[in-house]
Amino acid sequence: MFPLQLDRPLVVFDIEATGTSPRSDRIIELAAIRLDPDGTETEGYWLLNPGVPIPIETTAIHGITDEHVKDQPEFKDKAQEILAFFGDSDLAGFNAGRFDIPMLSEEFARVGIPFDALSRRLLDAQRIFHTKEPRDLSAALTFYCGRSHADAHGAEADVRATLDVLRGQFARYDDLPREMEALDKLLNPIDPFNADRSGRLRWIEDEVVINFGKKKGAKLRDLAKDDPGFLKWIIKNDFPQDTRALCENALKGVFPTPPRPKSAPVQ
Repeated sequence: MFPLQLDRPLVVFDIEATGTSPRSDRIIELAAIRLDPDGTETEGYWLLNPGVPIPIETTAIHGITDEHVKDQPEFKDKAQEILAFFGDSDLAGFNAGRFDIPMLSEEFARVGIPFDALSRRLLDAQRIFHTKEPRDLSAALTFYCGRSHADAHGAEADVRATLDVLRGQFARYDDLPREMEALDKLLNPIDPFNADRSGRLRWIEDEVVINFGKKKGAKLRDLAKDDPGFLKWIIKNDFPQDTRALCENALKGVFPTPPRPKSAPVQ
């Protein structure tokens, strides 16, 4: 029995998508379990054709390729079925409030079907985890060093605590690399198809393209010619310095050299 008294159905669900943006990305896979107040469990599963190419980096995460979904229905074909499964249920998931619910709501909105997530109560396992098991510096000091952080949020005390935590982590985890180069590659992997560190600009077929927002997929070279205002908007706003530098250079007609003979394939 589920250890929570339910007064209406609870749907626990998870989504795999083409990316992390509810506005520009699409659902590929939706799995759900509905728990009814009488204890009944009902499973639902949908593999969907997103209608857009699945980026290679997301395929690397969930293993779903364009070939897997080419003959599958689109969300619009299954929207009513999915809506009937969810009914008037409350919602549950892991990080569902920040990802799964916005993604599902956007998909319903695109096909003109109301899905009122705000009227549903949310049980997010990640929030319970973070509430009961804090992941701040004070918690790390207690976990790795066995002492409290009496002067939290003072710079001198925080930097000393951080150094002690690092020592504690290396003492606990024998498999951590002991060379900075190897450790940096382990903890801060850089996607070779990223043109900037954050991945807002990516290499596709030897061209730098935008990887976010309404211009996702547009070539930097084309924007510099046809829509320079978009690049100027990036330059003036709070984007990372390397992203802004690439856009500034593009407006000057200077473009980076592809890092390999053949970059990320178009799917």
